[in-house]
Amino acid sequence: MRVSPFARLGLRTVALLYLLVLLVVPVALIFWRSFEHGIVQFWDWITTPAAISALQLSLLIVVIVVPLNVVFGVATAVALVRGRFPGRGIVQAIIDLPFAVSPVVVGVSLVLLWGYGGWFGGIESLGFRVIFGLPGMVLATIFVTLPFVVREVEPVLREIGTEQEEAAATLGATGWVTFRRITLPAIRWGLTYGIVLTVARSLGEYGAVIIVSSGYPGISQTLTLLVSSRYTDDYNEYGAYAAATLLMLIALLVLVAMTLVERRGSTRRPSRTARRDETTDDATELSTPPGSAPGEKEYAR
Repeated sequence: MRVSPFARLGLRTVALLYLLVLLVVPVALIFWRSFEHGIVQFWDWITTPAAISALQLSLLIVVIVVPLNVVFGVATAVALVRGRFPGRGIVQAIIDLPFAVSPVVVGVSLVLLWGYGGWFGGIESLGFRVIFGLPGMVLATIFVTLPFVVREVEPVLREIGTEQEEAAATLGATGWVTFRRITLPAIRWGLTYGIVLTVARSLGEYGAVIIVSSGYPGISQTLTLLVSSRYTDDYNEYGAYAAATLLMLIALLVLVAMTLVERRGSTRRPSRTARRDETTDDATELSTPPGSAPGEKEYAR
């Protein structure tokens, strides 16, 4: 279908206006209000004890959540793509559940499970507090960020197929060696993309975290909760804008990293045939005894 130049120009104009109104103007306004009183005042607002503690807690949650999501996300993706087991469709639906359920509902469900009088609330009698503490905030963040690694790694596993792994197994490579030398390098860009998305969502999560957090500054207050507290409770608009700008700058750094990873992955990702040849060489090298003659290695191939 041919589109006239005027139609293309109109579509571009509408798209740019849409982005301008919904994205550029609000972000620019927050930046302007944050630095309205000068960069010195902005620095004072983001270096208060409450702001530093909120930043440290946000980064601590990211440090805990990301490795857990990577391990279980990759394992789940491999199980869904490579495995055939009863209830596989139910697992697929559960993975997408955080996309459909409101984060507030997630927080309430965690309170019902781990709070006082909940199914597992008796654990508090042992001195381990989940709700209104760091464990509850970590659980809430894990739930809302669960799908990212799985959904980024899963299509890559489907695309590379099983030929490379089967070739390595035929040549004598163990399961761990096959995963480390073949599967992991093949999914590294999808995994990196999922990690970046997980980091961004972990830093910006609000709905689920506010339910399971006490919100006390210096104890269980993240950057997003600090923005809300300054704006609604302390009536400190400029302090809230400064904290929001700090959170936005971190998010922009994550976005830049995500873009660089995507571009690097698209330019450096080899073709399927090249990956198969490279993988076969690796598997052959793993399975060929040390000291074998080159002719024996070629014959093994």
